[in-house]
Amino acid sequence: MVRQKGERLMALEGISKGFNTKTTRIDILNKVDFTILQGDTLAVVGASGIGKSTLLHIIGTLDRPDQGRLFFGDDDLFGLDPVALARFRNQSIGFVFQFHHLLRGFTAVENVMIPCLIDRMKRLDARKKATTILERVGLNARLDHRVEDLSGGEQQRVALARALVMEPMLLLADEPTGNLDRKNSDAVHELLVELNRELGMTVIVVTHNPDLAGLMNQRLTLKDSEIVAVQ
Repeated sequence: MVRQKGERLMALEGISKGFNTKTTRIDILNKVDFTILQGDTLAVVGASGIGKSTLLHIIGTLDRPDQGRLFFGDDDLFGLDPVALARFRNQSIGFVFQFHHLLRGFTAVENVMIPCLIDRMKRLDARKKATTILERVGLNARLDHRVEDLSGGEQQRVALARALVMEPMLLLADEPTGNLDRKNSDAVHELLVELNRELGMTVIVVTHNPDLAGLMNQRLTLKDSEIVAVQ
């Protein structure tokens, strides 16, 4: 599905999430409403433990809200059956986390091929796509190196390539440079901006890093279980 820049990509309506203790309920998100536009870049900021990662996981359909609906276009995502939802997630959303979650013992290109193979792509085609995106993130000389033999910055680039290999419309990144030094962090920050510009994908990052937040078009601040500012 081709979408134009500025068109509504996703919409959160009344999203609430929390958990119960023996004596009370703790709200993490409380009736959050927000529209995500195609091609936008958004930083989600706020104090630790405020619900930023929970919000990202719900947007990525990795977690379900207690209440509310999440729309992709006109489709209510949590109304899909589990197989259809998993297929949507693999094809339309890329994930990058602070800890890269790469498979040790496998090469960079093998790790990046995984989403393609899950989508039942032929192995030769999957390797071609994985190679192309690894070259784009500057790892053309490291394709067949095992991930444990790569530096931290290189491993995070492999994770980014894996998130991008299916050409998703939405890239979600949770503290993507939290474990990197300043030089590697800056390189990944620049790469995220370049990829948004080149591919037109929507990028949402959860971050405490003011430099990364400053590169995004919008900044969404969470406080007391609610969105308190969009700048």
